[in-house]
Amino acid sequence: MPLRIESKTQALLRKGRSAKVAGCVAGAASRDRTAIVVLLTNTGNRPVALITGASSGIGETFARKLAARGYDLILVARRADRLNALAAELPVHSEILPADLTTEEGLQAAEAAIRNCPQLALLVNNAGFGTLKRFWVADLHGQEQMHKLHVMAAMRLTHAALGAMTERGHGAVINVSSVAAFGQTEGNVSYCATKAWMNAFTQGLDIELRGAGSKVKVQALCPGYTMSEFHDTLGVDRNNIPRFMWLQADAVVEASLRGLDRGEVIVIPGAVYKIGAAVMRHLSHGLRRRIGKPGKLGKDQRV
Repeated sequence: MPLRIESKTQALLRKGRSAKVAGCVAGAASRDRTAIVVLLTNTGNRPVALITGASSGIGETFARKLAARGYDLILVARRADRLNALAAELPVHSEILPADLTTEEGLQAAEAAIRNCPQLALLVNNAGFGTLKRFWVADLHGQEQMHKLHVMAAMRLTHAALGAMTERGHGAVINVSSVAAFGQTEGNVSYCATKAWMNAFTQGLDIELRGAGSKVKVQALCPGYTMSEFHDTLGVDRNNIPRFMWLQADAVVEASLRGLDRGEVIVIPGAVYKIGAAVMRHLSHGLRRRIGKPGKLGKDQRV
């Protein structure tokens, strides 16, 4: 059964004092805040996966697919009600950690969950959001939040996971990137840039892991348009995108997990996007400037 801990966890974060929640969450006091530590219990020898952005879309699909593969789960997202509903449906031991990874408190909570889970076998850095505004008119706070989430949170959670994984000699990290990493489109400057960083970061880690003789795997998953709340919240009209360009979240996650089994570092689901990414790599900057605008510029939404 899932442990529903969100209300007490949030109360602890607000009050900044140590306590235990349902025998599974403990507070570790720091100078001026409480870091919430998730300890997954009753897992036996089953592997554990921690998934950020698990409340919907690709993250939710990862949760369902990994549960079917026998993973116990730590589900991280901002929306506690969604996490509770998902955990209640899953046939494995699942715990939820409602956290905003753009905040220091939320990020520390997720780092602690990783470091205190000796069975952690997979980290999925999936949390993210997009904007549709030219950079200089976009809300600066939103741009900062995007860089915190796509870059700093992914970096810190990966760092928290890799130490123990490399010592154990097994484990994996999947960074959910985007085909946007291979180019730039108007209205998506920070999104494309942070996803390009994510790809470079993942490839660099793979070089270091292989150089160290480690069997730990890393992957950058680069989907295109995916049927999920991401584009709906962003305000993208699906009717403006050809149907053949839309991917199902199920197919995206299946491609990721197959690629992980094969040791693929960059995974691009869908033939059309594989071709598109290959073309974009060779386009001049002048040609990239002629790529059409991604719909009406105006939205600046967190998903």
